[in-house]
Amino acid sequence: MKFLDQAKIYIASGAGGDGSLSFRREKFIEFGGPDGGDGGKGGDVWAECVDNLNTLIDYRYQQHFKAKRGGNGSGRNRSGANGDDCIIKVPPGTQILAEDQETLIADLEKPGDRALLAKGGNGGFGNAHFKSSTNQAPRRVNPGLPGEELTIWLRLKLIADAGIVGMPNAGKSTFLAAVSAAKPKIAAYPFTTLHPNLGVVRAGDVDFVLADIPGLIEGASEGAGIGTRFLGHVERTKVLLHLVDATEEDVAEAYRTVRRELKAYGGGLDKKKEVVALSKCDAIDEEALAQRVEALKKAARKNPLVLSAVSGLGVKEALFALTREIKKGAKAEADAEAPPTGAWRP
Repeated sequence: MKFLDQAKIYIASGAGGDGSLSFRREKFIEFGGPDGGDGGKGGDVWAECVDNLNTLIDYRYQQHFKAKRGGNGSGRNRSGANGDDCIIKVPPGTQILAEDQETLIADLEKPGDRALLAKGGNGGFGNAHFKSSTNQAPRRVNPGLPGEELTIWLRLKLIADAGIVGMPNAGKSTFLAAVSAAKPKIAAYPFTTLHPNLGVVRAGDVDFVLADIPGLIEGASEGAGIGTRFLGHVERTKVLLHLVDATEEDVAEAYRTVRRELKAYGGGLDKKKEVVALSKCDAIDEEALAQRVEALKKAARKNPLVLSAVSGLGVKEALFALTREIKKGAKAEADAEAPPTGAWRP
């Protein structure tokens, strides 16, 4: 299935049905009176988060969604049927934005979340509604109200606990393949990864989701390379694993390049907890490795991990470092949501 994380669609709720102009006319009934029923309500447009989707590819082939119109009222005080709702199913982590791509309408993070996007028009009143002591035979009815029409953007941000960032060919996909059942494309040329990949990782008794995104190069925030389009997929993560290729001549500059692009992108990525690691450490000798560890330590202002996804060196240490940060992030979120001490609980 092809990965698609952004789609533009057009939605329209249903118009309300018209009220009916009708009078009761039956044999042997001397005084009939008005009996026109009300029109039915138009259908709403809803967005619903479901757990069996992980891409927006369906919305490349269908962009127009419209709820049903309400039925018209009829005689004998019969109301029109309400129009059927239109439900747009999206994967977890989907944001719904207005046409300007900035105004957030809804953020659907977990299965079962729903959001009303367009409300259907109310049905019009039939003439029976207007009967009064001074108006015994009203000939007045209301038309149904029109529905709403709007253009919206769907933007998918994958739900992951940790994300891998780094330059192209830093070993991100190799690391993901080594620690999970994911099978990302791996090759000896840059930009092998063209879209994000997810894998479920187990470290001790903890399972977490790890996201691998395409590599960043200098100027990515201005569109160089694949740009920063896919960085949104690590906005929800609690920690970043920053891989730096040990075979690079200047590992400090490689580290700083990626950090600059994270800061230029925004979204708080440059403030996230970060685990720094030198990858492909089995490809260089010990003396060169020691020099690059020292250079990266000065640039990152922390001790980098040393790992090789191919040989397994340092992989467990990296996973447990990520696990510790994920647990800290989960605890901080739980503390923030908990009511203050002594607060009344229902």
